[in-house]
Amino acid sequence: MATFTLAQRVEIELEIRKSRFIGIVMPVPGREAAMQEIARMRDAHRSATHVCWALMAGGQSGMSDDGEPSGTAGRPMLEVLRHHELDGVLAMVVRYFGGVKLGAGGLVRAYTDAIASALKQAQRIERIAWAEVEIAIAYADESQLRYWLQQKHYALLGSRHDTLARLHVRLPATELPQLAGGLPRLSSNAAITQIM
Repeated sequence: MATFTLAQRVEIELEIRKSRFIGIVMPVPGREAAMQEIARMRDAHRSATHVCWALMAGGQSGMSDDGEPSGTAGRPMLEVLRHHELDGVLAMVVRYFGGVKLGAGGLVRAYTDAIASALKQAQRIERIAWAEVEIAIAYADESQLRYWLQQKHYALLGSRHDTLARLHVRLPATELPQLAGGLPRLSSNAAITQIM
């Protein structure tokens, strides 16, 4: 099943019964980067009442109601991200309280609407899982392999040379079988070692 991330950060603003809600969605590589972004938002909005967030990042997913009643902010935002099949995405809502209480249902709607509105303006892109491999090959076959890798648009990250030429390559994980199938045509002694 394909998962998606976002092409860029999107920020929107809603006013709901005198409260100001700033909704932000953005791509992030993982939890550490997300925590840095949340800290930046807290810094930028020191007088905000709440900075709630939800993160979809594989096994590093999480959420925070940041003082709102439990289950009224983080979870609804996380559900919006799930509904859009997003991964590697941070959603944040900065709330400036306007004096009118919204109640639990009103809060859920407000936080859901803020993220849904931001996502309407965001470009979704397919999230690609990458693999890194080392290909060991005889020196005589190295230039032919380099040419083949270039034709496939695989990224050559580095190389080293000892008894064999060893090329460090990054490619979409789904293309590992194609790589393994194509190598024997280039060289009978090529070997692939997966790095990550």
